[in-house]
Amino acid sequence: MRTDSMAPLAQAKSPRKGLSKVNYNRYGYIFVLPFVVVFTIFQLYPILFTFRTSLSDAVGWEKINSSVIVGIDNYRQFFTPGSVVYKEFWATFTNTLLIWIVNFVPQIVMALLLANWFTDSRMRLRFQGGFKVIIFMPNIITAATIAILFLSLFGYPVAPVNTLLQQTGILSLPFEFLRDVPASRGIISFIQFWMWYGNTMIILVAGMLGIDTTLFEAGLVDGCTSRNLFWKITMPLIKPILLYTLVTSMIGGLQMFDIPHLLTQGNPNGTTNTVARFIYNQAFTGSRNFNNASAASVILFALIVVASLIMFLLMRDRDHTTSVRRGAK
Repeated sequence: MRTDSMAPLAQAKSPRKGLSKVNYNRYGYIFVLPFVVVFTIFQLYPILFTFRTSLSDAVGWEKINSSVIVGIDNYRQFFTPGSVVYKEFWATFTNTLLIWIVNFVPQIVMALLLANWFTDSRMRLRFQGGFKVIIFMPNIITAATIAILFLSLFGYPVAPVNTLLQQTGILSLPFEFLRDVPASRGIISFIQFWMWYGNTMIILVAGMLGIDTTLFEAGLVDGCTSRNLFWKITMPLIKPILLYTLVTSMIGGLQMFDIPHLLTQGNPNGTTNTVARFIYNQAFTGSRNFNNASAASVILFALIVVASLIMFLLMRDRDHTTSVRRGAK
């Protein structure tokens, strides 16, 4: 009797036969399709076209679509010490690397200090949101605006900085900041630092807020100072974020173009000329050496990949790697 009475209920709960299953997989492809199309047209195709052009004799607009493959001849001159291209390219690479290092070191130091300051619960800092907006503000201002601002500040012979230094007695005559090698490099490095330290700080703040607060509470119970908490807990746990910041900053730094181009045009005597400006000059000025510009772009890409891999190897978590290997054994 009990079995017979439960039969209709079980039959009512069972799914109907022939009910078609909804396949949601196609919706994922539909959502991904716009990105794939845009990436293929605006990134993948230009990358492949650049690599193909780097192996061709594309010089001048008339040859850009009718070029002939010549092999690695374009690359060979970048590694031949006697060639003009070799001297200019590696000089611009040295300039770019120097300017990036000079701006990145104070950038990461300032960002770490500010991030630790904003995430320290014991300080109870007021108006945190306002401070973060003010610090991040230079990052949202266009590079052209900032270049014009500093061009006006450090102009010659009459400009605010020169006037201030003369009135305070530091200078007796106007100084051409943008015609002096250390001064022009220092100004560009400062602008890059000023524009990006707020962005770096926001990333580090996000990383620090992801740390379990019980670790800091345990450290305080054990009598750790703020310095001990920072070096023993915060720094090891935000190592992946530091690696991300270092790699992305290096990629952006080696592609530096806008500020040196707008502020100094690579002067004085090419000492603020960057790799990106070298590529621009090769492709869009003079005889339009698209082949050399493309080869330089590929070489720069390869250098960035190699440098990124080296950073990953140097900053990887050795303790975790060792434990994984021991577990595998």
